[in-house]
Amino acid sequence: MAFKLVNATEIRIGNFAIINDAPCIIKSMDISKTGKHGHAKVRIEAMGIIDGKKKIIVVPGTERITIPMIEKRKAQVLKTDKTVNKATVMDLENYETFDVDIAPDIAEEIDENKEVEYWNVEGKKIIKKIT
Repeated sequence: MAFKLVNATEIRIGNFAIINDAPCIIKSMDISKTGKHGHAKVRIEAMGIIDGKKKIIVVPGTERITIPMIEKRKAQVLKTDKTVNKATVMDLENYETFDVDIAPDIAEEIDENKEVEYWNVEGKKIIKKIT
């Protein structure tokens, strides 16, 4: 999957980043002043896009952080299985059908024949919102 690299000090709150091999959204960050040896430290708190887990890292300011490319697409829900938070959807552009995970915060609102937005992040697909 395509991605780009940026310095840790260039990341901002609300941006996406790969932290501990998982795509995350940045919730907060603190940049310390340069110390005696001239290196600033960056403390990053993030929330996983796929699993929703909190991740915290502390890295040097010059550390290269990977930014994932997130493809956002529209689809129609064909069938849902709310016991395992999965749905079968059909892409509205190329009419491909596939199974996809549902984000836990919108799992109760998903019904058949609704249009949704799904994200393709690092080859993993997840429904993020109802349109």
